Amino acid sequence: MPRCARLALPNVPLHIIQRGNNRQACFFADEDYRVYLDWLGEYADKTGCQIHAYVLMTNHVHLLMSAAQPAASGALMKALGQRYVQYVNRTYRRSGTLWEGRFRSCPTQEENYLLACQRYIELNPVRAGMVEHPAEYRWTSYRGNAQGEADPLLKPHSLYLALGTDAASREEAYRALFRYELEPGLVDEIRRATNGNYALGHAAFAEQVSAALGQRAAPGKSGRPRRVTEPESGELFGECSQSWSVPNAIKLSHNPLNPNKINESPTGLVSHEEQILVQITDPAHEASIRTARLNVLSDSIQ
Repeated sequence: MPRCARLALPNVPLHIIQRGNNRQACFFADEDYRVYLDWLGEYADKTGCQIHAYVLMTNHVHLLMSAAQPAASGALMKALGQRYVQYVNRTYRRSGTLWEGRFRSCPTQEENYLLACQRYIELNPVRAGMVEHPAEYRWTSYRGNAQGEADPLLKPHSLYLALGTDAASREEAYRALFRYELEPGLVDEIRRATNGNYALGHAAFAEQVSAALGQRAAPGKSGRPRRVTEPESGELFGECSQSWSVPNAIKLSHNPLNPNKINESPTGLVSHEEQILVQITDPAHEASIRTARLNVLSDSIQ
């Protein structure tokens, strides 16, 4: 079964996760982190990707980037991943794969979600219990975004730049976003979108992504579709009656004392086997309709 195409649009931020195979470690020493970040910057320049936020955890990587070409992020991750695997295998005298497989990603709506996604990325070490504050973790973009530390890898998004009129005011406003933890529902939403290759944002944003790419950008409804059952005989007569759309009805029942006689009972209740409901749409056709129903009833009695 062919795998689903990645959701990527020009200049739409993309949240990326790449995990170690079987969730095993990808970084073993400080030099490994430095090498990865150096090559990340190199391939970002070559492919035209702009890195807005990042964190390198022990066994996985989070990146937030955007690019003018939809295929740029895939080209970056492929070149970087292959080169880094070769470095690790050579350095630690190992062989085989290092990464879990395809990196996971989701296009991210700028309004209400981009800065939340940056916080999600830079708060990873805190959620993992590695540090108490994101500034204490070395291999993240937090110091560059929140404290003005020089980081040549970062290319701030326009929404980040809009936080203030100068660097100091932007950094102060950005730090204020970290006074509170992300809501658990938002954390789950980011994870679900990234792991499922869905759009991260409002329903209207997902519809726009779906229309632009011609593929689903939101989770489908769970469970099997409802089974369509065959209508019963009474329902068939009901359809016929409804199509005639006249309220008058005559109930016909078999007379057990006289098998050759049919009783008409507009109000009497008879069993399903003994009754046929006839609705009369046109007085001119009353006789023919009645005759047809009586013939059916006679056949059932015999």
